[in-house]
Amino acid sequence: MQKYADILKQISCLIFLLSALGDLHVSHGQALVPALFIFGDSVVDVGNNNEIYTIIKSNFPPYGRDFISHMPTGRFCNGKLATDFTAENLGFTTYPPAYLSKQARGKNLLLGANFASGSSGYYEDTAKIYHTIPLSKQVLYYKDYQTKLISIAGISNASSIISGSIHLLSSGASDFVQNYYVNPTLYKNYTPDQFSDILMQYYATVVQQLYTLGARKIGVTTLPPLGCLPASITLFGDGSNQCLPNMNAVALSFNNKLNATSLRLQSKLTGLNLVVLDIYQSLYDLVTKPANFGFSEARRACCGTGLLETSILCNAKSVGTCANASQYVFWDGFHPSEAANKILADNLLASGIALVG
Repeated sequence: MQKYADILKQISCLIFLLSALGDLHVSHGQALVPALFIFGDSVVDVGNNNEIYTIIKSNFPPYGRDFISHMPTGRFCNGKLATDFTAENLGFTTYPPAYLSKQARGKNLLLGANFASGSSGYYEDTAKIYHTIPLSKQVLYYKDYQTKLISIAGISNASSIISGSIHLLSSGASDFVQNYYVNPTLYKNYTPDQFSDILMQYYATVVQQLYTLGARKIGVTTLPPLGCLPASITLFGDGSNQCLPNMNAVALSFNNKLNATSLRLQSKLTGLNLVVLDIYQSLYDLVTKPANFGFSEARRACCGTGLLETSILCNAKSVGTCANASQYVFWDGFHPSEAANKILADNLLASGIALVG
């Protein structure tokens, strides 16, 4: 009975949010929150890596081929990211611009901003390896953003925008897949559990920094099933064609720590609304039961062979790139397709409603 009660509660939350969205669209034409701020890695980067010296880029075909403009934007996807759909679900008609882009100026900043950088992580050295933007610098950019916002909206309005807006944080996957598992200085000196503890310290610091800067509504995503990413299976699977249980167990353990750390932070920081958004189960379901969601392929990604290609390896000359990415759970070796992102974003509606009030 409790299971059904939980399901009914989730459905009620979803109906409430959809109703609220509809009411706002009709009567006010406004979003549910003043602005949206995004921090993290390539899962949420909308073009910041275009503006820095790094090989971790996606501002070339076939990336972006199914986006609104049918042009690459710097999103590591064939189309929209989960955060793009989240912005739409919140009532925004355009997306927060990449902070380093030319679009991040003037009144566009009233929508918020995206500070994310592909191949960054909680661990400072993950970004350094790939010459991308660590979370510590993303927070500094956010501080710089606030100065610009004050000049546009005034101190009082800027403060209201910051405290009333949603801050989304998506990080950690690159710390494991692109650093820990390939870096002997890490995996020889730390167990995955010990490394997770280190990442938790960085996570707590970021949340406290955002809180100090006025953020009161923060949503943080869990790790995905790391062992189900096509590139993970190819690199670490020893010929396996299935999800890797050991890597998934590491992700689940990390997620448990993330939940516990978040509860401690929420109890410590007065007025903070910190919500953990579980993408692990949603993506795991897509991978293990793709047909149930309209997908025909979950092991291979759309780009190239679908086994490894990501970033510069996924390019216009990649042989074998699929014609219809909507049939694929993954667009490249690490990142979900637009079709999968839509499902992931919609699944977060019920839990994300806690950030709206």
